[in-house]
Amino acid sequence: MLDMKFVRSNYEDVKQKLITRRVSSELIDAFFDSEKKWRGALQEVEELKANRNQLIPKGKPTDKQREELKELSTLIKLKQDELDNAKLTFDEVALFIPNIPSLDCPVGSSEADNKVIREVGDVSSFDFEAKSHHQIGVDLKLFDFDQAATITGSRFVVYHGQGALLERALINFMLDTHIYDHGYKEAIPPVIVNSKALTGTGQLPKFSDDLFKINDTDFWLSPTAEVQLTNLFQNKIVKEEDLPVNLVAYTPCFRKEAGSYGKDTKGLIRHHQFNKVELVKLVHPKDSENMLQELLSHAEKILKLLRLPYRVVELCTADLGFSSAKTYDIEVWFPSQKCYREISSCSSFLDFQSRRAMIRYKEGSTGLVSFLHTLNGSGLAVGRTMAALLENYQQADGSVVIPDVLSKYTRNKKWQITKNI
Repeated sequence: MLDMKFVRSNYEDVKQKLITRRVSSELIDAFFDSEKKWRGALQEVEELKANRNQLIPKGKPTDKQREELKELSTLIKLKQDELDNAKLTFDEVALFIPNIPSLDCPVGSSEADNKVIREVGDVSSFDFEAKSHHQIGVDLKLFDFDQAATITGSRFVVYHGQGALLERALINFMLDTHIYDHGYKEAIPPVIVNSKALTGTGQLPKFSDDLFKINDTDFWLSPTAEVQLTNLFQNKIVKEEDLPVNLVAYTPCFRKEAGSYGKDTKGLIRHHQFNKVELVKLVHPKDSENMLQELLSHAEKILKLLRLPYRVVELCTADLGFSSAKTYDIEVWFPSQKCYREISSCSSFLDFQSRRAMIRYKEGSTGLVSFLHTLNGSGLAVGRTMAALLENYQQADGSVVIPDVLSKYTRNKKWQITKNI
């Protein structure tokens, strides 16, 4: 939700920034007009109520005064109904308006205008033809897509043996790194969330078609633990001295992947259910940019420890997520595709989510209550990390060497997958 005081004072600038996000001029105008009508109706009702208060006599009212007050009360009720309808219309339109890009966000019209910030590590080169992670995993019997299709459907997977062990090792490795090295507090939240929580973080109402809803309920399968972790503070006021709040959670995530028909149909890249370790920060506005850089470094640390080559890309205005004001994507190298693929997005939402979810902080010196800033990032998407690991650590004989950093989670000092057991 945008700060309407700021929008009213900077309407043309806000409109141009939203247009760079591919928001239609018609929707922007409808948003501004509906807010103007609501405020006009509010002012009219308040003036009528003030007039009624002035007409109320100190003593016993006359018949004429009673009649005037009755007529005024009837008019106020009528105008209150108009006000309620105007507010409802404004709220409905406002929920479809995305965040305003940060001032330093690159302006662009598509993902082609995203800005590469840095490349880390040397891309893998082999003296043999690199296999895809899908082929490696199937050959080594690490996972099975046909079994998943039998019990559920397409775009699901069953992990087996060392494949299941590797997935679990990656989850625990990521959690331990973020908890013990980076200072995050772990939570284990429900994976079912309600509409209010999804609205608070910006998934609803715009992205309802990409979410799994449980029939005849107000429950949805969570698309990301960002929803649960952020909404732990819904309608709460955090003490300034308790900021920043740093939270981490591993959860399964669920997405319909609407609009991705035919994309990444093989392998672990684009599934309806996948595991993810999520990082969320609630921070003081003055610390927001520094905290975003810190969050990004924490997500990068996982790839550095795994010695996987990657790059950091700053998204342009047209490629930003709905709630984001600024986003860095981390993309890991896939030898079989000879390209980088997204494995994490680290975003600053400024006060956009906190306004929707009513998350505030109280300044210790003044007692002033203000909206805090929220940040989140994947730390990391587990399936994609496994996919990148299989491809980058594959050997000529078809086996896969597992990085030593995972050995404490597998009871092996050295681990090389040659066949599944």
